[in-house]
Amino acid sequence: MNDNIYSLPISHAITTHLSQRQLGQLPVIVVDHPQVRAAVALQGAHLLSWQPTGEQPVLWLSDNTPFENGVAIRGGVPICFPWFGPAAQPNHGFGRLLAWEFTSHSEDANGVTLAFTLRDSEQTRAAWPHTFTVLARFHLTAQECRMELECHGDYSLTTALHTYFQIGDISKIRISGLGETFIDKVNDGKTDTQQGDLTFATRTDRIYTHSASVSLIEDPKLKRTIEVHHTHHSDVVAWNPGAELSRTISDMTDDGYQTFVCVETARVTQPAVATTQAPARLTSTIRLRK
Repeated sequence: MNDNIYSLPISHAITTHLSQRQLGQLPVIVVDHPQVRAAVALQGAHLLSWQPTGEQPVLWLSDNTPFENGVAIRGGVPICFPWFGPAAQPNHGFGRLLAWEFTSHSEDANGVTLAFTLRDSEQTRAAWPHTFTVLARFHLTAQECRMELECHGDYSLTTALHTYFQIGDISKIRISGLGETFIDKVNDGKTDTQQGDLTFATRTDRIYTHSASVSLIEDPKLKRTIEVHHTHHSDVVAWNPGAELSRTISDMTDDGYQTFVCVETARVTQPAVATTQAPARLTSTIRLRK
């Protein structure tokens, strides 16, 4: 799916390395730079792809996701705003379902920076009665993908950068740096502990509450380690649906769970607070280690 994005016809050339294209019903900003390729859908300011030149795609995107207006995209980096999970409807908030404004861009020899903005409207205030301006910035180079969420207004929120990483085989990877204590959403939200790295044998849905600032996804099949650097977070979420649940998810192939893992920079157990003096922030930075 990642490769298909870069072969889409150009609807509008923005600069030498930036263009707008159409993916199904969704307009997408595509980066085709000598150092890096990337794509962001205007719906949700949703990062679909980040791929340093000469590397395999770093983000996973489902072959079954429909790319339709108002339908959540399966894969990439959904922005959960202004709530995480089923705290209200829709699940993970309305931010990922609405069209954001593409507000600025810059580029140099190393890569590009893109910025998108979402503001409150009559539609959002019907679901969540707050005035807000949210900025999503993406700094995209061959060395790193830095995603910054900046929430202006006067409110508290739960939020996450819900990143889907492409991996070789879910049964072979291990994740370090998550810490020992987690909330187990597969086991009725009970608190539990683990020793050592996280590995995956079945469905996993955990909110780690005392993680290190860097999570490492060690992938022997793709022969790389993905570094996920977390800033302004309270939690790190690790998720994979496993075989049984994967078969019930319509926008995912039955074996889709085998080639992705979600490691999410999040504010869940300690909501973020935006005030008129200071915005709420959340930042996730991805780097590759070979």
